[in-house]
Amino acid sequence: MRTVQNWLDEYAESHQNGTNKTIHWICVPAIMHSLLGLFWAIPVPAVISEVSPLLNFATLFVAFALGYYLLLSPKLAIGMLPVVSVMMALNYLTWMQVGGWIWLVSVVIFFVAWVGQFVGHKIEGKKPSFFKDLQFLLIGPIWLLSFIYRAVGMSY
Repeated sequence: MRTVQNWLDEYAESHQNGTNKTIHWICVPAIMHSLLGLFWAIPVPAVISEVSPLLNFATLFVAFALGYYLLLSPKLAIGMLPVVSVMMALNYLTWMQVGGWIWLVSVVIFFVAWVGQFVGHKIEGKKPSFFKDLQFLLIGPIWLLSFIYRAVGMSY
């Protein structure tokens, strides 16, 4: 299994251009947020949703992603907790406002953010990393978080 540093270094290879990096700071969180919204929109059995609206496929995905991050770096996994908590809270608020239409809000955000990502990679002149390995879709968020860790002098 690759180390977290191996993943981050390989991801960084196709993210050297400043404009592309800036686009990623906007679009990676937007994609992650909208993906959680799309998972939130998948119907769950009534017996589960009656317990809590937070018991849904978004929560299941978050658990999977945090488990993956925990294997790579417990420190980054802990750092992702507040990130995904805010995203889940925003999706909950969206769901409270638009109900079943959360999927449409999420699709719009998802589409616009991916257009941004591809524009960034066009500027960069390199393909997105996930074309090589789908796991890079989960690396993007912790790649950004690793910058924050380094900025405040934390190791990961």
